[in-house]
Amino acid sequence: MSGHSHDHIDWADRLAQLRMADALDAAALAPVARRLVGSVGARPTVVDVGCGAGGMSVLFARELSLSSGGTVVLFDATPKLLVEAERAVAEVAGEAVEVVSLLGDLSDPALAVPAADLVWASGVVHHVGDQQAALRTLAGLLRPGGVVAVCEGGLEMRCLPWDLGVGRPGLEQRLLAARGAWFERMRAAIPGSVRMPYGWPRALREAGLEDVESFGALIDHPMPGSDLLREYVVHRVGWFADVAGEWLDADDLAAVAALTDPESPDFLGHRDDLSLLGAKAIHCGRLR
Repeated sequence: MSGHSHDHIDWADRLAQLRMADALDAAALAPVARRLVGSVGARPTVVDVGCGAGGMSVLFARELSLSSGGTVVLFDATPKLLVEAERAVAEVAGEAVEVVSLLGDLSDPALAVPAADLVWASGVVHHVGDQQAALRTLAGLLRPGGVVAVCEGGLEMRCLPWDLGVGRPGLEQRLLAARGAWFERMRAAIPGSVRMPYGWPRALREAGLEDVESFGALIDHPMPGSDLLREYVVHRVGWFADVAGEWLDADDLAAVAALTDPESPDFLGHRDDLSLLGAKAIHCGRLR
């Protein structure tokens, strides 16, 4: 998700981390883009809601350029991210692919987005107070036969060995638990926040969509990993501690400080045993 100021996250400040995640996820998500584009008609309009740095929009543009063409609509609430997404997509969009950029927020009741054949929203809906209402809004963007696909949930990414040689073993598990506590509070603090006590497939059906299905995309970068992977892990560990540090004890905070300090002998960027393993869950429904 990118650029909703009501979640109290500075998404523009996270641009570097978003770029890295896009690069690391691209191989796993390219088949997802191919599958989704193939599920709609020729020359579709694809709307990427909360496009962030443009990683998935790039994959959609590539797929469209290899087929009959179409339109990619970049939609985000953070101007800096929208500019980056425009730049990234422009590098791959051929003459047959039109690119449209729109600044806006999914929670805006006056959402102005062109009618779509495919709507993609990755990690966006959970940053809106009323998630079910947001899905109805997304479904309302569709032409008949169109598809909404939300990327939410899955298996949390794991990066670190259990024992890092600094602090207590099991740091990553405690970071993930702290992030979970932060996420719960973040959700509760969003204006108009209401609980959605059921899963995404049911939520898509409640939004009026049919032919609902879910599938996964495995993100797998085994050790020793690339320089990009190491840089991403440093950012990820540091960000978890920044947003959820109050749920960590002093020893864990000291360990994170050492692990993310380039001058420290324990700096994660010097390790050859980092990896990235997890799975993204994609949930789709069609407007009949």
